[in-house]
Amino acid sequence: MKPVRFLSAAETEMAATACYYQAQCSNLGHRFLKQVQDAVHAIAAHPLAVASLRGDVRRRLVNRFPFAVLYCVTAEEILIVAVMDLRRDPEYWVNRL
Repeated sequence: MKPVRFLSAAETEMAATACYYQAQCSNLGHRFLKQVQDAVHAIAAHPLAVASLRGDVRRRLVNRFPFAVLYCVTAEEILIVAVMDLRRDPEYWVNRL
């Protein structure tokens, strides 16, 4: 299995979203992080299981939340580009590559 690395922008948006959800309802931020973690584990286990979204970037949906994990698979690693709110502009992350 390849190592997984988050871009700092992806980590920041994931943490900010977890804080937002935690402020809305007790334990909701933790449940969000668990669902993101489950998506990342699924990506690590089967990185090519989903079709490309744009170029080499693939998208794995996060269960129970309107989010997706966007990632690229390289020879050395799996790079998490964004933990994307699906209600946002779908192209906001493009400049991260």
